[in-house]
Amino acid sequence: MTRYSIQRTSQFKRDYKLALRRGYDVAKLRVVVTILMDGDRLPREYLDHPLKGRDYKEYRECHIEPDWLLIYKVDTGRCCVMLYRTGTHSDLFR
Repeated sequence: MTRYSIQRTSQFKRDYKLALRRGYDVAKLRVVVTILMDGDRLPREYLDHPLKGRDYKEYRECHIEPDWLLIYKVDTGRCCVMLYRTGTHSDLFR
């Protein structure tokens, strides 16, 4: 099985630092990222689903916690997972 590489947007890096300052348990995020890197489907508890709309057409969203989300995209052609954004609903969808 192919292991996917990870790419992080500069916005994701800023979001990650904010999550650290807010005291989020980033180990939970690492669990999700590891599952994605392994090419596996996320368990139901993460409520993984594709996003709608022109700007997010190829992206997916999952819930790390009820109000802590990860927006990402899997590029099977390049074998990578793009971590696009992370944060609360209000952070991401203003």
